[in-house]
Amino acid sequence: MASSTRSTHDPSTAHLALPFFDEAHRALARDLLPWAAAQSVDERDDRAACRDWVRRLGDGGWLRYCVPASVGGALERLDSRALVLLRETLAFHSPLADFAFAMQGLGSGAITLAGSAAQQADYLAAVGRGDKIAAFALSEPEAGSDVGAMAMRAEPDGEGWRLTGQKTWISNGGIADFYCVFAKTDPSAGARGITAFIVDATTPGLDSSQHIEVMAPHPLATLDFDGCRVPRTAQLGDLHGGFKLAMRTLDIFRASVAGAALGMARRALSDAIQHAQQRKMFGQTLADFQLTQARLGEMAALIDGAALLTYRAAWMRDEAEQRGGPAVGDLTAAAAMAKMCATENASCVIDMALQMHGGLGVKVGTKVESLYRDIRSLRIYEGATEVQQLIIGKAALRGA
Repeated sequence: MASSTRSTHDPSTAHLALPFFDEAHRALARDLLPWAAAQSVDERDDRAACRDWVRRLGDGGWLRYCVPASVGGALERLDSRALVLLRETLAFHSPLADFAFAMQGLGSGAITLAGSAAQQADYLAAVGRGDKIAAFALSEPEAGSDVGAMAMRAEPDGEGWRLTGQKTWISNGGIADFYCVFAKTDPSAGARGITAFIVDATTPGLDSSQHIEVMAPHPLATLDFDGCRVPRTAQLGDLHGGFKLAMRTLDIFRASVAGAALGMARRALSDAIQHAQQRKMFGQTLADFQLTQARLGEMAALIDGAALLTYRAAWMRDEAEQRGGPAVGDLTAAAAMAKMCATENASCVIDMALQMHGGLGVKVGTKVESLYRDIRSLRIYEGATEVQQLIIGKAALRGA
């Protein structure tokens, strides 16, 4: 896709009336809609486009929702419903804009949760302004879903740590200003021997030049750490507490992945409706055929079903943060349901929208064609569908 295009129609806002949201969320969505629709970014170079989007999102004040108020954020704490609404709206207009926003939050989320006052002051305010690009470095060639299989090592070295190993599939790799990196500090302890570190992109021994090309272009890279030395103050959170920190960070943003899927699905449905109303066939429009109407109805139901799970998961987490609500296990299962259903349903909706467009659906450069590529990775990253099924199944067994 050459550029993010202004849509000729805005997404429906009927879902904002649901009781999951309060007036602050509705105001956020109302303000974001015209801003997102007015943006036009040349996305032929995904790395340049992501930098452009981070700058625009920072200047617009939207990245302030990625950090807490103590460092200039828009809200007292990270708010899952705000993240979902932001990602849903941005993804409707440009999945790359959503990516740029989401990675600022995910890449700095561990610092929000466990960073020292100095670390938060050094990094989070800059993230919220768009002055620094963040990245989350957890996955490895042989350690994706199985985090405990991590091979990267962090060894004490004088007054600091020396990091050796490799991370891969790292979003914002090569354009980030810093990485939240997870490494084994006790190799014999499995997942219980992992510690997190903040590594600046300019640190000697870090090579982020190995870019990864994917079907829906966005910045990805493999990171090589060759005796990369960081100071003691780079340790993020507790020693050997990295696994729990990584999972807490992912739990916050998993429901927002579902929000992004909703945005893409809503755009596909909106474009499909517009196409069906305009396309002439056999003396009537495509929309006049009952088969078309049935397909559009199925698409709308798939979106609304996923939306309710998504908004519920975000609401549950916010309630737990503010008032002490459901157990962490319940929140994790709810986020897994949202992520699984929203990404799988969105894939179905976009596939049906492409089919409805006929030959135009597979023409490179059309919106539905790019959505078909954009949605595919959401069923894999931040926990593949199969991982979400396991989380949900284990929760169901515990509940029984």
